[in-house]
Amino acid sequence: MTSFNRSDDNDLLVALNHPLRRRMLREMEGKETISPRELSVTLREPLSNVAYHIRVLAECAVATLVCTKPARGSMQHFYSATVEAPWARQVLKLDKTDGNAAGESSADPGT
Repeated sequence: MTSFNRSDDNDLLVALNHPLRRRMLREMEGKETISPRELSVTLREPLSNVAYHIRVLAECAVATLVCTKPARGSMQHFYSATVEAPWARQVLKLDKTDGNAAGESSADPGT
């Protein structure tokens, strides 16, 4: 019988509750590390929004701070995605097994 850690599931639900966080996790998939600045450029979102949401992902243990490097008088942070729950990977459409998994509908991107 499979045991479920409801605390982890709740954290995952919080992490997946925002469309920008889902987009960020999809973008982070397969990359060893990525910085909030790189994410903001790739996703065409303000750095302040991306930085806020990456902190939420880290608090929910869905992203892990891998390293920091000095950059132009401040510290640049690099994260990696740590989504392992099969249901969360399906919601994010990270597993290619089902092209029409739960999550956002590709038919209507405005919803």
